[in-house]
Amino acid sequence: MNDDDLRLLLLIRHFETALLDLFGRGLLHGTTHTCLGQEPVPVALRPLLHPGDFVFSNHRGHGHYLARFDDPAGLLAEIMGREGAVCGGVGGSQHLKRGRYLSTGVQGESLPVAAGAALHLAHHEPGGLACVHIGDGTWGEGAVYEALNMAALWRLPLLVAVEHNGIAQSTPTATQLAGTIAARADAFGAAYLYVPADDVPDMRDLLDKPLTRVRDGGGPLVVEFATRRLGPHSKGDDPRDASELARLRAADWHTRYTATLGTRFAAIDAAQRDRVAAVVRDVSGRPPVQERR
Repeated sequence: MNDDDLRLLLLIRHFETALLDLFGRGLLHGTTHTCLGQEPVPVALRPLLHPGDFVFSNHRGHGHYLARFDDPAGLLAEIMGREGAVCGGVGGSQHLKRGRYLSTGVQGESLPVAAGAALHLAHHEPGGLACVHIGDGTWGEGAVYEALNMAALWRLPLLVAVEHNGIAQSTPTATQLAGTIAARADAFGAAYLYVPADDVPDMRDLLDKPLTRVRDGGGPLVVEFATRRLGPHSKGDDPRDASELARLRAADWHTRYTATLGTRFAAIDAAQRDRVAAVVRDVSGRPPVQERR
C-alpha cells in the first residue's frame, strides 16, 4: 500500500464522516449517501482509468468524484450550495457534471448513457472506455439489461463496476436479488470478474489485464466488488442491529490498517483529517451561490 493510495482512502473517509457530522448538527439540508466502507473501489480504479475515459457515478458517488478530481472543496461547496460549487450549487450531493464525469441519483439511468459513451469511444477514440458504477440493488432496473444487451452485441468498451455491499437501501441483497450477478452477466455473454474490495494493490492486480481487454475491443466487463457499507443508506436510515454494524467495522480497511501500518498510517490519517477540517471551515464561511439570471 503506497502513501498516495492511503491519502486518497483517508480523504474520502474523513470527507464522508464530516458530511454526516454537518447533517447531524443541522448545517446541511436535503440528503446525502456516503460511501463509508466502500472507499477501496474508487481508489483501486483511479490509476486504471484514463483522463479521456468517461466515468458515470450514482447516488453514493462522493468517493468516485474525489478519486477523479481530488477536489473536496468544490464537492462540499456543491453539497452546501456555497460559492465555488462544482456545478453552481444546482446538483447537490447526487447530480454532478464535470468534464467526462457524470453522476445521478436515478437507479440504472447511467447504464444506457454509458453504453452510448462507449459506442462513441469505440468509433472515435479507440482505447478509451466508459466506467459506470452501480450497486447490487440496481439489478432490479430494466435499463441495466437493455444496456448490457447493446454493449455485448456491439462489443462496447464498457466497465460495469458493481459495488455489492450486501444491502439495497434497507433490504438485504439475499431477499431482493434472485440468482447471481455472475449468471446475469453470463446471460449476455459479458465478461465477469469477482473482486474482494479489501486490499487496493490486490484489487488493482486483478483488474489490470481485464480492463486492458475491454480497451482492446474485448467487449463489456462486469466487475462485482464485494464491499461493505458502514454508514446508513442516507443520513440515518439503517435497520441493521449493533452487532451487525460492529462486525462490519471490525473487518473495515481502516481498522485493519490502523493495526498493521502503525505510525505511518496514523500520520497520514491525521493529515487528511486536518485537511478535511480545513475544507469544512473554508467552505462553511463562503457566501451562498447566487442565483443565475
